[in-house]
Amino acid sequence: MSDPAAGELDKATVAALDVLDRHMAALNARDAEALAATLHFPHYRLSGAGMRIWGTPDRYFDDFRERAGGDWHHSAWDFRNFIAASAEKVHLDVQFTRYRADGSAIASYRSIWIVTRIDGRWGAQLRSSFAP
Repeated sequence: MSDPAAGELDKATVAALDVLDRHMAALNARDAEALAATLHFPHYRLSGAGMRIWGTPDRYFDDFRERAGGDWHHSAWDFRNFIAASAEKVHLDVQFTRYRADGSAIASYRSIWIVTRIDGRWGAQLRSSFAP
């Protein structure tokens, strides 16, 4: 006999990984609209610079490009580990690396991502990151 709650957690974790996959693909494609579709707004990011809140997706990608710097060409996940999950929210411990066009690493950053289901749609709601 299967546990219905376990099935919901499986669906949530699959959905959260899908959000992260789509986020990285959109970021690397420089597709601001697809990138915004992976987030919930307001979107929150806690970093060394403090809490940043984007009420709408208008400046999200441009702000990322400013933070990433002119050498940034693409990024990739190093790992994505689950911390905790419910049917409506997933916490992930992740690390990603930013790369130059020649494939050399700029830096790797650890973050905590919280992916939530709001009105039936999964998206990243907030992050705490060590990235600038």
